[in-house]
Amino acid sequence: MSDKKSFPEHVAIILDGNGRWAKERGRERTYGHQVGAANVKTIVRAAGHMGVKVLTLYAFSTENWKRPPIEVRFLMKLFKSYLISQLRELVEDNVQVHIVGEPSALSDDLRKEIAACEKDTAKCDGMVLNVAINYGGRMEIVQAVQQIAREVKSGSLDAESITEETISAHLYPSDAQDVDLMIRTGGESRISNFLLWQISYGELYFTPVLWPDFTEEELSKAIDWFTGRDRRFGGLTEDKK
Repeated sequence: MSDKKSFPEHVAIILDGNGRWAKERGRERTYGHQVGAANVKTIVRAAGHMGVKVLTLYAFSTENWKRPPIEVRFLMKLFKSYLISQLRELVEDNVQVHIVGEPSALSDDLRKEIAACEKDTAKCDGMVLNVAINYGGRMEIVQAVQQIAREVKSGSLDAESITEETISAHLYPSDAQDVDLMIRTGGESRISNFLLWQISYGELYFTPVLWPDFTEEELSKAIDWFTGRDRRFGGLTEDKK
């Protein structure tokens, strides 16, 4: 189990600070998103080289639709462009890609590229990359409960047999392990409705570094911080000896 190890197997990152990064340079917010997207490539490759098994990136939340329409349209085009331009490198790096979130609100073109990317990387058995687009932690749990309720109603699932593992199996992706380390860039100290079920015992690392400036060195710093933590999981330190 990952809780007995000093290295985080599942790292989740809230990519925050693109807009502020651009504003500090007198540029439009969209420019910050563009630079931030380029940095995703750097961090994905760095995480894989470091030995991270699962990397989950919070790219667009269900609440982000409230942003100006021009910014939302730019982000959707950026997601599509990233999937198209990076697919070959992801396959070469043996990265298996999953897009997590509610796809119904996404355009047909974007859903098509998502399906193609997931299909083309399905046989990759290196690091797993989850990209959360139109994702909300509460929505994820609600949808899981609804599906479980349907299975109970149909008789395919006994209500008395429902466990934590049952709920985990109905989240997306269903085979994702719990988060060991969650990183939020940009200086805010909140989790913003991200992976609420999966971070129950995860360590939370908040850094003032804005996402476009979050380098491989910064990722290494966060992992070094994690390895120094005493993860007791509700027990006492002496219980682990």
